[in-house]
Amino acid sequence: MHPVSVSIPSFRSENNSIEKGYTVFKIEVLINGRQHSVEKRYSEFHTLHKMLKKNIKPPEIPSKHVRNWVPKVLEQRKQGLEHYLQTIIMENEILPKIFLDFLNIRHCPSIPKTESYGSFDTESEGSSKLSHQPVMLFLRDPYLLPSAHDAYSNVVIEGVIHGIFYPDLQLR
Repeated sequence: MHPVSVSIPSFRSENNSIEKGYTVFKIEVLINGRQHSVEKRYSEFHTLHKMLKKNIKPPEIPSKHVRNWVPKVLEQRKQGLEHYLQTIIMENEILPKIFLDFLNIRHCPSIPKTESYGSFDTESEGSSKLSHQPVMLFLRDPYLLPSAHDAYSNVVIEGVIHGIFYPDLQLR
């Protein structure tokens, strides 16, 4: 089972004087026990679908055109979009970065193999691949265990260690 789950619990209609009305869908994302929500218009789902088609075979997306904007029709569209997102998660062991970006998932520690291609960024595919290299390696913790040949021991670290582990011990 994937550590990512999504649902679309609600939607709302927006109207303004600049553009005709549209519907905003609230997506609740649960990842590793943490929940957040994002709001997306259908046009953003449609853009996601077009981008996903470049890398995977996504499921069918609900129709772009809706004849009337009655609540029952919008409820059906909401359910269709929720099923669309859930199917992408179920059918893909590795979630594309474009999908994670869409859901505002920036860091997925329990998904070790998320793809680094297919983001909304306009960078070339080769330059968007990430490479993670260790910068420094310690064979032991240099802060907790000062080296035996260190002529000047760290008084602060010793005081903290004694204070935590031996609070009743009196130093001379």
